[in-house]
Amino acid sequence: MSDPLFLPGVPDELVLAALRRSPGNELASGKFDSPESSAALVANAFGWFLDRPRSLLPLPGVPMGLPQSVEIEAELRFPWTGGRHPWLDAVITTATTLVGVESKRYEPFRPGKANSFSEAFDSRDWGAGMARYTAMRQALATGRQSYRCLDAVQLVKHAYALRTQSVKRGLGAVLVYLHAAPAAWANGKALSPEAIARHEAEIADFSLAVRGDAVTFVALRWADLLADWKKVPALNAHAAAISARFGPL
Repeated sequence: MSDPLFLPGVPDELVLAALRRSPGNELASGKFDSPESSAALVANAFGWFLDRPRSLLPLPGVPMGLPQSVEIEAELRFPWTGGRHPWLDAVITTATTLVGVESKRYEPFRPGKANSFSEAFDSRDWGAGMARYTAMRQALATGRQSYRCLDAVQLVKHAYALRTQSVKRGLGAVLVYLHAAPAAWANGKALSPEAIARHEAEIADFSLAVRGDAVTFVALRWADLLADWKKVPALNAHAAAISARFGPL
């Protein structure tokens, strides 16, 4: 299989190295080449900044400061050694904040969201600053809360990992849910407006439930991020190339 073709200015080898060390198997499985690939979108959009992190602006609506480093397919570990640990689509570090980015494109509109947590989460005291995420975890685990489009279990796990690593580094923490609202699937079939509306409603519900905890949750639309980049001369061509490759987001 030949290596994928990245957008102009994306440091191919750095992106490929990041993809190959992650457990998602995006390259070997062929998923990266899918016209609906979320991994390809993130790798091209944020991969462009791997060797020029200071060119990345603070993400709109995200309290973070100026980026010092940008990673893609980055592991953030829980406070234990064994088991599986979260891999975030992008991690941005500033002087004050650790920002984890979880990107979704078509995934919210497919079935198969996880609904379980291992016993390790119950045995850990996550602290008062994570009380709302913990309440959400318990509600999800018992079935008192459920979402059809939003992978809330994944988001709670990401928040715990961000909290763990941000405390170690003496930084604040932000979890960014970077999502799309495509009108159609890659094959041209219309995507249900009701599904998009449900996704947005679930995002709003989750955001309200965890508001005020130590890991700030920010929902951000891909379309709004690209619109922000297009206003900046140094980023305009990159944002336009993303839109041309991946279509309306």
